[in-house]
Amino acid sequence: MVVINKQNFMKKTQEVITFKPKDITKRLLTVLSERAQDVITKRYGLGKNSTCLTLEAIGSEYGITRERVRQIENFSINAIKKSGAYKDINLSVSEIKDIMETHGGIVHETEFLAAISPDKNIQNHIHFILVLSDAFTKIKEDEEFFHRWTTNSKTAEVVETSLRKMAKNISANDLVTEPTLVGNLLKEVKDIADKSALDNEILARKWLKISKLIDQNPLGEWGLAKSPNVKMRGIRDYAYLVLRQHGSPMHFEEVAKGIQRLFGKNAHPATCHNELIKDSRFVLVGRGLYALAEWGYSRGVVLDVIRAILKKDGPLNRDEVITRVLKERHVKENTILVNLQNAKFFVKDAKGRYTLA
Repeated sequence: MVVINKQNFMKKTQEVITFKPKDITKRLLTVLSERAQDVITKRYGLGKNSTCLTLEAIGSEYGITRERVRQIENFSINAIKKSGAYKDINLSVSEIKDIMETHGGIVHETEFLAAISPDKNIQNHIHFILVLSDAFTKIKEDEEFFHRWTTNSKTAEVVETSLRKMAKNISANDLVTEPTLVGNLLKEVKDIADKSALDNEILARKWLKISKLIDQNPLGEWGLAKSPNVKMRGIRDYAYLVLRQHGSPMHFEEVAKGIQRLFGKNAHPATCHNELIKDSRFVLVGRGLYALAEWGYSRGVVLDVIRAILKKDGPLNRDEVITRVLKERHVKENTILVNLQNAKFFVKDAKGRYTLA
């Protein structure tokens, strides 16, 4: 069961800590030699420069190998943990642990540190305390998830398994609303979630940020992170989202304006028209009017639409053909009638019904 501090959840987005992380780490570093202090300070960004240096960069400064730097780092951390000063961080660790559990017991490293402080330097000091304490377990970034920390390995396993399962149930082009996705995740993790629905929804949103498999597009819809509907790569992908949000056919000039309005991307109308006509997701349904194929529109000119209708529905009279075609294309009735006169493709029977030639 994840322990929820409801008062914290409802009152603030920025967590409040009662200790000074820099003072804590400063006392801890005093147990090390001067060189070990410098290595740890640079490795974890604990000095005035908050940039965390790589093993190679530190090794280059000292003229030693990266492996030797790693040995110094590991030795220093063990030395701190065995020192008397280490016992002084128990209250601080307890505070951080409580905060981590209010965030769901497994947290996105960057998001969690930012929730404690917007100051990158302070975040580094908090991170160093996480590294030192056995109360926290770091799970390294991989292809499925970002760097994350947990206070409970069972909770972490349940959440990660649930996120994987959800991703498998989303197809390449699916887009899901956030409430739907949150609801689906809560069904998967019901055994570890708190009974309060409101707090559960907050937890679920935090857990979603851990995943690399699913992500959110600029319109707030969720899908597979690699989907063009989430990670847009060009005009066509932005146009798809514009049309999808609009819900009905749009002129390509309006689509271009929609791309600018929703995403701040410059889209020349002519370029937009050229891109849409080449993409099977879009169907030209009138003079410059585009619809999405997923709405049931089929590609092709009016003649192709009539042929498809007659092939599917059989003989139809003039009015029936017109009615069905107008559901597919925004054209004048006369355009439909002109195409029906094409004896190469259509014939009229004794009852005045049209059928395929």
